[in-house]
Amino acid sequence: MQNKPDLRAASTISTYQPSTWVMLLALCSAFALSQAFRTVAAMMATQLQSDFRLSAQQLGVFAGSFHFAFGAMQFFIGIGIDLHGIRRTILIAFPLAIAGSVLSALANSYGLVVLGQVMIGVGCAPAFLVCTVFIARRFPQQRFASVSGLVLGLGGVGMMLTGTPLAWVVQEGSWRLGFVALAIGSAIAWLVMFLLVRDPEDTGGGRQESILDGMRNFAGLFKIPHTWGIFALGAVTYASFMTLRGLWLGPLLVERYGFSLVQSGNVALLVSIMSILGYPLFGWLNPQGRSRRRWIVSLTLVLASLFAVLAVAPTPGIAATVPIVIGFLAGFIVLQYADVRAAYPAALTGRAMAVFTMGMFLGIALMQWITGVVASLAAIAGVDPFTVVLVTIAALLAVGVIAFAGLPAPPGHAERNW
Repeated sequence: MQNKPDLRAASTISTYQPSTWVMLLALCSAFALSQAFRTVAAMMATQLQSDFRLSAQQLGVFAGSFHFAFGAMQFFIGIGIDLHGIRRTILIAFPLAIAGSVLSALANSYGLVVLGQVMIGVGCAPAFLVCTVFIARRFPQQRFASVSGLVLGLGGVGMMLTGTPLAWVVQEGSWRLGFVALAIGSAIAWLVMFLLVRDPEDTGGGRQESILDGMRNFAGLFKIPHTWGIFALGAVTYASFMTLRGLWLGPLLVERYGFSLVQSGNVALLVSIMSILGYPLFGWLNPQGRSRRRWIVSLTLVLASLFAVLAVAPTPGIAATVPIVIGFLAGFIVLQYADVRAAYPAALTGRAMAVFTMGMFLGIALMQWITGVVASLAAIAGVDPFTVVLVTIAALLAVGVIAFAGLPAPPGHAERNW
């Protein structure tokens, strides 16, 4: 039997032990690239539609395939972290993101581009979960929200890259060149993690768990009543922001309001900057218990209202301003992660984070697919597709917040969250 290389053993090559913050920043490099990959469609959509003659529904499938693969893999990533540690999990998975971006850059058909997105989604699947598990293990609980907010903000740097910089690359070169640049960045991030991330507490000598055990444990979380409300809202909040920023923002500004690609990229850059500011701010505020849940409900309702306003925005100025506000407000998802951290016993934290992250990214895939479908139907009916898309997002947010507020809350909270 051929011996497999033990990436974990590589951590013993050097006696240098990086600090907790250095390791967290190294993990953030992969998360930043993950953020970049999941928002490329907004800047590439026009050229992709032209090159492969895509419908709005096909474009939605292209954008959603990354998130579907990302979300579906959370189950396996959670088990991988438990069995093999943070370092081995991210180092083994992330090369698929590099390979997927190279495949996308070379693709000569729509099917290969989608396959590339799936590979990228699988490769990036551990990127944020390893950060949250690392924070949960290395920092006290009362600092979880603030440190997570900082990490989400740093990850937003990757989203900034798919604003003006990527728009310029795509406009002056092509969408293929954009994937090449991201492949190079991903290779650098992998090397940084290989050199700096250590995982001494995960030696592999702990409890060994089979895939069947993992399935039982994941399923067990859904037997806990308050999981469903958390899961339902988690599937729509971040999804609304990513569906706008990662898919529809560029086409909306270019096709409805006459922006150039670079001008729309400038708006996307501002949206990304505001999201970077929003995450640490909401993490710093970090209301507790029932108060935090009231904040989550109220902010989701405001978010839904902003999408409704954007659906009928009468001027380019309003159309450019509302997404920037949405970008800042999207930072409140850090409160949802803090809510998950507080809603389950410490022994279930990793699994609960994996389940929540799975719901969040499957929600993005589903929302991007749904909006692609309704946009195609609206075009057939002679209705403005962007209006229908944005109203649909607002409606999905309303459904999610009703489920969160109406279903049972975790022990120690009010039975309802209104």
